[in-house]
Amino acid sequence: MKTENTFALVTGASSGIGLEISKSLAKRGYNLVLTARSEDKLKLLANEVSKKYGVKVKVFPCDLSEKNAPESIFKFCKSNQFVVSILVNNAGFANPDKFHRTSMEDEERFIRVLGISVIALTKLFIDQMINNKYGRIMIVSSVAAYAPPSVIQSLYGPIKTFMNRFSESLNTSYNYIGITSTAVCPGYTVTNFHTASGVQDEMDRVPKFLKKDAKTIAEQAVHATLEGKKVCVPTLTWKIIVFLIKVLPNSIFSIASKAMAPGRYDK
Repeated sequence: MKTENTFALVTGASSGIGLEISKSLAKRGYNLVLTARSEDKLKLLANEVSKKYGVKVKVFPCDLSEKNAPESIFKFCKSNQFVVSILVNNAGFANPDKFHRTSMEDEERFIRVLGISVIALTKLFIDQMINNKYGRIMIVSSVAAYAPPSVIQSLYGPIKTFMNRFSESLNTSYNYIGITSTAVCPGYTVTNFHTASGVQDEMDRVPKFLKKDAKTIAEQAVHATLEGKKVCVPTLTWKIIVFLIKVLPNSIFSIASKAMAPGRYDK
């Protein structure tokens, strides 16, 4: 569904997977509303994308760890009469330490960005999708939703599991009127996420064949979302690994995890 005032909204759009998702959507002719904390990065991206693909690109810098951020994004779109037919919930980060070392404020900020803001934005924009009988929602989750618990980033896997179930419930409730939700579950992706989250050392120790580039992840994610797929695990490597996680006993896969993800399971 594309019209002059139809837009795809992408959170966490200034770098990594979010940046590549934005380009992938623009390449397909979708106008964009991009949001992230860095206004400078958003403006540079908007200028690049609009020139290259000839689409409208609007930016709205904000921090999704702030309680009123989803409402502010919604009001920005509403005041400009933007019809958001594609909602990409991509923003995220991770607390690098063990659970007892992180403050409650850090945990609340984390849950707000990766969980509450996703629910809030979906709730705010879904009425418009219902009225138009069309909507595509992408929730960028993670293979961590399926993997054994990690000794660091204690809440990362659980919140991603929660997001997968939330996406599943959206499909159950709204698929019949043309609204679909896709949980995108990438494995290790080469972005600045790990540096920003304080776990670059652990990422550096991951075997090279497990690391995938953000453009590949984004292309597969966008294709699956537009097709209305319920779940997308990008790349054959990670599809096989998720299959093995599901069929192997946890005790066996936990041993393998120490080799595939040193630092996360062996501290």
